[in-house]
Amino acid sequence: MSSRREFLGMSAAMVAAGAFGRPAMAGAARAAEPRSILMLGGTGFLGPQAVEAAVRRGHKVTLFNRGKTRPGLFPDLEKLHGDREKGDLKSLKGRKFDAVVDTSANVPRWVKQAAEVLGPDLGKYIYISSVSVYSDMSKPGADEAAPVATIADPTVEKIDGQTYGALKALSEKAAEAAYPGKAAVVRPGLIVGPEDPSDRFTYWPVRVARGGEVLAPGSPEDPIQLIDVRDLGEFLVRLIEDRTTGVFNALGPKDTLTMGRTLAACKEASASDATFTWADAAFLETQGVQPWSDMPAWVPDGGETAGFSRVSNARAIKAGLTFRPIADTAKATLDWFKTLPPERRAKLRAGISPDREAKVLAAWKARAARP
Repeated sequence: MSSRREFLGMSAAMVAAGAFGRPAMAGAARAAEPRSILMLGGTGFLGPQAVEAAVRRGHKVTLFNRGKTRPGLFPDLEKLHGDREKGDLKSLKGRKFDAVVDTSANVPRWVKQAAEVLGPDLGKYIYISSVSVYSDMSKPGADEAAPVATIADPTVEKIDGQTYGALKALSEKAAEAAYPGKAAVVRPGLIVGPEDPSDRFTYWPVRVARGGEVLAPGSPEDPIQLIDVRDLGEFLVRLIEDRTTGVFNALGPKDTLTMGRTLAACKEASASDATFTWADAAFLETQGVQPWSDMPAWVPDGGETAGFSRVSNARAIKAGLTFRPIADTAKATLDWFKTLPPERRAKLRAGISPDREAKVLAAWKARAARP
């Protein structure tokens, strides 16, 4: 990672990204106490998984959004339209809900305006933040009490690598101020799985499925952290049902996940003939191969990113966050990717290109062959 700013820029760039297709809702055990839940957003990547998890449990879900991203999604659910960026929340006036899940706010004004319209009687407000709020990712084991980023002008609403984390942190504070004792702040890391529009994990199962020699970053023992979007959606519903409040780092798995184990799971998912050539971080830097973008999900295990993949998730696990096996995530992601149109499959949005990968592999071999 050349800088924290670069990573935050990549995160901010995905804020408005869309997604594709949906599987049918599956059955599940019903909640003992059905709730009325408002989803602020609900048609992107995380939102639909939270909606499905809630519906499976028997909750009544209402969606509020602009009606522009996949408007035909969830035809049987109530939909209210408005534009938070323009302050248009008229369709929410006079409505009462047991809980709100806010997946769309990236600036504090949006949270404050929603709270003003929804009123103080709301039972629970869940705000989806990000581990990008932390100001220092160099120390392994950071928990929810670690310092967060700040910004000189809190009225700024331009989202980029300099402002993203700080604006998320201010939005957290806005939620907690509006609903003291009723707010839950969820800070995911890298969200992955079916329908991920960013390809920040999808690259790996797709590339490994193609087979052959695969350029792998760093060491097989380098840690990574991520969260399957389905696990995160279920966690949000669990927080509502259990009336849990507080701040939670939502990323996993429970035990250390390594890059080697991840790529092995991708190979298992596709039964490919892939082999892995591990090139160290210093060499990749000389080749201009960037962590996180060219080598998705991975950053060097040291220096300013030493804590990036070692964030504490103990509090979220205690609150009920569970994790499916990484092989499940890899297979589900690959299966979903195969359903996309050919033109979309031909253009991965993250990861090194095949031609450039081949050149870097050749350079690695030439380096190893020198006396």
